Amino acid sequence: MFLGEDTGLDRHRSGRADLGELPGPIHARTRAPSAPGCVFSRHVKKVLIDCDPGIDDALALALIAGSRDALDLVGVTTVGGNVDLSLTTANALALREFLDLGDVPVTPGSAGALLRHTVRATVHGTSGLGTVVLPAPARGPSPGHAVDFIVDTLRAAPGEITLVGTGPLTNLALAVRKEPRVVEWARDLVIMGGSYTRGNHTPAAEFNMLADPEAAAIAFEAGWTVTMVGLDVTLTAVVNTAVLDRMRPLGRLAELLVPGAQSYKEVTDDGGPAIHDACAVAYVLDPSLFTCVPAVVNVETAGVHTRGMTVTDFTVPGGRANALVATALDVPGFWELMFGAYGRLSARLG
Repeated sequence: MFLGEDTGLDRHRSGRADLGELPGPIHARTRAPSAPGCVFSRHVKKVLIDCDPGIDDALALALIAGSRDALDLVGVTTVGGNVDLSLTTANALALREFLDLGDVPVTPGSAGALLRHTVRATVHGTSGLGTVVLPAPARGPSPGHAVDFIVDTLRAAPGEITLVGTGPLTNLALAVRKEPRVVEWARDLVIMGGSYTRGNHTPAAEFNMLADPEAAAIAFEAGWTVTMVGLDVTLTAVVNTAVLDRMRPLGRLAELLVPGAQSYKEVTDDGGPAIHDACAVAYVLDPSLFTCVPAVVNVETAGVHTRGMTVTDFTVPGGRANALVATALDVPGFWELMFGAYGRLSARLG
């Protein structure tokens, strides 16, 4: 059970019955303190991000770095995903220093999926950061394994830390298997992944789910409520030329944002690359930007053509939702949140 007063940003009870009792969607820009999820607070929240940097992971970390008044980053754990673990870890270390994240631990975790062959996202380039070149980090990773770090960190602060997963869910699944009480100790679990419509890596599956469907299935079946910020909303958070023009004046930070945003898809007046992972962090910061609907989500692990698909049932049979699924995003509000944080970070970095 959670400890302390239930006044957090998106704090909802672990387990499934509570969300099943909701009458319908929680709409963007509504603030209903009694509703699980999608509740706003000015209290600083502790977050632990499990990631696979990755261009959009880098922009998500920049959002965290620019939101020190609202988020306390207690750790970064890495997983093989967009690129191999050695590169995701190296990128996380370089980003820690470039973004002035201080002494936050960076702990490497799982190199590959639990059972399946390795899947990588080639759109992020050979380094994982496209054409972005960051200074080599002066400090290395923390000792140990990400799974142990996740378990130990949650055990030390039960009910206080929100887990944010922006890569394959291998580390989180192994943490659940090693210590099932992490489901009770975590304040929330917010992931970028999945879709209730179609995929991006295959017609059926989003990349993070396809990269380790068994791990994703474990995460969704663990007994907590997974807030799924999937392609249905992240594909609306795109960098077009107007957004790119707002990035250019941001000093040293622009050295990451501008080439990163242009690395894996052309930027035009009408569209461009989606900043997927930053949407999960944006949800933690201000859930009222999102429309959220309780659902039962099952991850397909056996289908020949549908492996990794997040099969989503919004009818919530028997009132047993295991997920809160984001279905719409206030896009102008999202970018105002992003550039508020990026502006503060830019002023700090010079």
